[in-house]
Formats: sequence, C-alpha cells, structure tokens
Amino acid sequence: MSLDTDLPSQEQPALSTWSSVWRYLVAAGVGLAAWGVTAAEHFSVSPAAAENVAGTLVVVDLALGVMTTCLLALRRRYPLAVALLTLLATTVSSASVGAATISLVSMATWRRRRWVIAAGVVALVTGLVSELFYRAAFPDRDNSGYLVLVGFLVSVTYFAAVVATGYYIGTRRELVSSLREQVATAERERELAMERSRDAERTRIAREMHDVLAHRISLVALHAGALAYRDDLTREETRETAQTIQSNAQLALSELRQVLGVLRAGAGAEGIEPPQPTLAELPALLADAREAGSDVDLDTTGLVEEPRPQTLSRTSFRIVQEALTNARKHAPGEPVSVRLSGGPGARLEIEVRNPVRSPPDGQRGGVGLAGLAERAELAGGELDHGIGPDGAFVVEARLPWPA
Repeated sequence: MSLDTDLPSQEQPALSTWSSVWRYLVAAGVGLAAWGVTAAEHFSVSPAAAENVAGTLVVVDLALGVMTTCLLALRRRYPLAVALLTLLATTVSSASVGAATISLVSMATWRRRRWVIAAGVVALVTGLVSELFYRAAFPDRDNSGYLVLVGFLVSVTYFAAVVATGYYIGTRRELVSSLREQVATAERERELAMERSRDAERTRIAREMHDVLAHRISLVALHAGALAYRDDLTREETRETAQTIQSNAQLALSELRQVLGVLRAGAGAEGIEPPQPTLAELPALLADAREAGSDVDLDTTGLVEEPRPQTLSRTSFRIVQEALTNARKHAPGEPVSVRLSGGPGARLEIEVRNPVRSPPDGQRGGVGLAGLAERAELAGGELDHGIGPDGAFVVEARLPWPA
C-alpha cells in the first residue's frame, strides 16, 4: 500500500494562510492541554520515587509533541504515513494528540477504507502498548480494570468521531468540486450553444441573401443583356428596360440592407427583420418573371385553400422563387409551369417544370437547389429535382400542411 499518492485538486484544495494557521493552533493547543494533564498526573503519583522517570517522560512527551506538530506540514503529501507516525508518537506523548487528530482528519478526507483500517489497528496497538508502558513505569498508579475499560471506550469513540469528521469534510469537498465542475460545464455548454446559434443565424442570413439577391440580380442581368445585344430597341423600350434594371437593383440593395441589418444590430435588435415573403407575394413574383420575358403558367386548381401557416407559406415561396431563377438562368425564354396542390391535414405539393437548355460554358447550378432541399427538410418535407421523363427539368417539393 503506497503511502504517498498524487493529490487531486478537487479532493484536497489549496488552503488559505488562515486555514493552515488555525489547524496548527488547534494541534498545539490540544497537545499542550493533554501534556499539562499528563505531567500533573505523573508528578502526583509517588513523586519522590518516580521524580526522575516523570521528569524524563514529560520532556520526551513535549519534544515528540513539537516534532509531530511540525510533521503536519507533510500530511497532505503523505497522508497515511503522517497519520501513522503521529499515532505511534502518542504511545508516550500526550502532546502529540493534537497533531494526531489533525493528521487523522486529513487522512480520512481521502475516504480510503484500507487507510482507515490501518490507522485503527495502529491506534489500538498504540493504546495497548501505552497502557503496558505506564503500568511498568508507574506501578503505584491506579490501574483498575474499570478505568482501563473507560479509557478504551473513550479512545474508540474519539477515533470514530475523528474519522467521521474527515469523511464529512472529504464528501463536502467533493460536492463543492462537483458543483463547480457542473457550473463550468454549464458555462461551456452555454457558450457552445451561443456559438451554434450564431452559426445557425449566419447560415440563415446567408440563405436569405441568396434567395433575395439571386432573383433580383438575375432580372438585372437579363435586362442588361437585352440592352447589350439588341440594337433594334426603340428609345422608349430602352428607357423602360433601363428603368426595370434600376428598379430591381434598388430593390436588391434595399432587401440586402434589411438582411445585413440583422448582422449589424445583433440578434437582440427589434424592428429589423430580413425579408420574409409568403405565397401572398406569389403574383408579384410571377409578374416580375413575365416582365423579364418568361412565359410562366400558374396552376392552383388542386389547391384547396391558400396555405395559412407562415413557415409553410415562406418555404413554398422560396422554392418557387429559386426554381424560376434557375429557369431564367439556364433556360431563358422557355415556358415555365408552376403547379400547387394539396390541403390542410395532408401535404402541399409544388411542381415547377421548364424545358432544358445546356448552360453556357463555366456556368454551374445546384447551390440554390441544395439550399432549398435543406429548407424542405427543416420544414419536415422533401424536395427532388432533375430531368423528367419528358425531358423537362422538374423541381418537386412535398411539404407537410398542418390541419
């Protein structure tokens, strides 16, 4: 059994100066009191015959008490060794009782059963040896069996009380350490949750920026391309196209400012919200697409009623908006059909279909559709896209519609 073990900080926290000082004061005070009582008892028993023996024992007693008190400095590094040594010193030194008490309490805070058993055996042997020694040194002293039994019971009770105190202190230290660890863990989890929340908000804002700007910028690019390549436009048509470009650019900047306002003001800001269009704005969206030259057909015959849940309506609008943007980018001028169907308690089905055209060199798509698929999954639905049997590009979404 090892006598020295690394000391965990949570079980044996560092003591303040006063905490260390009062322990030494208690050890010295208890030791001096016990030494005074023992010295008086020694000199009261046949003082003439036992004067030399009593004088020697008193000096040795006090010297051992000083030594064991100094030994307390090592009790936190070698708890069991110091406890056993101070117990052994109490065989002939009452002045060591205080140091033995402090060292036993310190050892018991570790709550190691083997250590307590070893200390108990040493304490029992020490008591028996001490009784035999004092019987031989002072044969005239009252050594009745009654007094020996009372002394034994007092010693056992004292040892149990000291060990119980140490166990209580050790348990309390562990509880305090556990509470501190829980607080630290909760703080770390709170910081991680805040970081995740910030990341989620950034992702949401980035998705909003894509959805808002992709539609407007595609309109600007389409009309700007018409101005660049068509030389048969009249002055009035050129002015109208330029006004359309200006209007969409201003709308794009305005919506971008609203989205970025959240980043500048922080999550706790009030009155600043990114644009959240719903299916109520679908006619305006289709009007923009038709004005840009797209032939868009809307079919809502299978729709029981207009979706009322805000999340469902917003997600549906974004799906249609992104599908129209992709159609305008990759198949400009081709007809686009939009079909909405479903009802409460079932699902809202969205289908956007347009003929396929090979994209120009270097042009790639799919990022917006990947974001839409994520939106649909977050809303509890699903989204598929690809080339249909008729050769058209189809975007299909199925979203749950609460009753």
